[in-house]
Amino acid sequence: MDMTEESREEALACAEALTLEKFEEATEAVGRVISETKLVYSEHFSNITGNRVYFKPENMQYTGAYKVRGAFYKISTLSGEERSRGLITASAGNHAQGVAYAAKLAGCKAVIVMPTTTPLMKVNRTRSYGAEVALCGDVFDEALARANELAAEHGYTFIHPFNDLDVAAGQGTIAMEIIKELPTVDYILVPIGGGGLCTGVSVLAKLLNPKIRVIGVEPAGANCMQESLRAGKVVTLPTVNTIADGTAVKTPGDRLFPYIRENVDDIITIEDSELIVAFLDMVENHKMIVENSGLLTVAALKHLDVRKKKIVSILSGGNMDVITMASIVQHGLIERDRVFTVSVLLPDKPGELAKVSTLLAQEQGNVIRLEHNQFVSINRNAAVELRITIEAFGTDHKNTIMDALERAGYRPRLVKSKGIYEV
Repeated sequence: MDMTEESREEALACAEALTLEKFEEATEAVGRVISETKLVYSEHFSNITGNRVYFKPENMQYTGAYKVRGAFYKISTLSGEERSRGLITASAGNHAQGVAYAAKLAGCKAVIVMPTTTPLMKVNRTRSYGAEVALCGDVFDEALARANELAAEHGYTFIHPFNDLDVAAGQGTIAMEIIKELPTVDYILVPIGGGGLCTGVSVLAKLLNPKIRVIGVEPAGANCMQESLRAGKVVTLPTVNTIADGTAVKTPGDRLFPYIRENVDDIITIEDSELIVAFLDMVENHKMIVENSGLLTVAALKHLDVRKKKIVSILSGGNMDVITMASIVQHGLIERDRVFTVSVLLPDKPGELAKVSTLLAQEQGNVIRLEHNQFVSINRNAAVELRITIEAFGTDHKNTIMDALERAGYRPRLVKSKGIYEV
């Protein structure tokens, strides 16, 4: 990122707080409690991009996300008095589980404030670690404000989910593991919400090898870090709108911003529709469940204009509830033309439906749903409408089916679908 001399001095002045020694200490601390997440080589994405692509599968981490790293390291640095007061944080889910689990190991009380929109699975998992959960606000920033109020009211020790250098150091242990396993890595792709993970990973990566390029990835509907970098200061987005709930942050961490500005080489933004397709890619090609925020770095692979590089995409978490998963699968199939709905017109007389069914069978189209509308025209002998939801192999197969219906005189018209079961 381009920097003024003043901003560069600011970044270098605070760099003392994130030293190699601190990262080494954090690595030793979290190593006692985390699961080992070895890099996974992706033949699929390597072939598509012309690079050697690896995934850092923190979706397989204990508690289902990388957040346990920063939470545990932060708690390990607290005094006995700070722990005894109880801990409090705000989180959309993954940091909540990390703090709850780490607090359980440390024998501390933990209170977690979560947005009311948090998936039930994440709420229940957080409670399962013994934490007290309070639901407040529609987005993270509103939950954060409530957590600060409760901390002041009850004297709890507050653990920020990202705007804390100890937390960032804990998250940065991911970079230590990546470089140890793949010393010649060229690019590391990191999801950005508030910036804790990206700060830790980028600072340590540059300390160990300044030639490594670190790319931050944000949802297009919650690009608070990108807008802050453009403005040269931390800014707050008026709203956020993304299915990547773990990175739906309006304001990035002000303590982290100088580090991001100094160490991150670029930021890519991803549309929600790209996350839906990336989910299917991971399920079908790697048999992995990755939540939407973790899919940011998967989708970003197609945005990198490089070849023959060694790239690591950090999959930040895999805590996705079943209802969300089902919806994304449906929309993903539609996005890839694996499922589509077509409207055809046919005379209202016996045998016409059988003719359409025979045609679709000949073209290997699998019928999922039929909807027969006899009232599309006053003259039912002239035409009734048949809406057919069809499973296909992809875009080419879909076009073949549409061409066959057209040649048969059915005047096919594609219908925009909201889902497999809802037309």
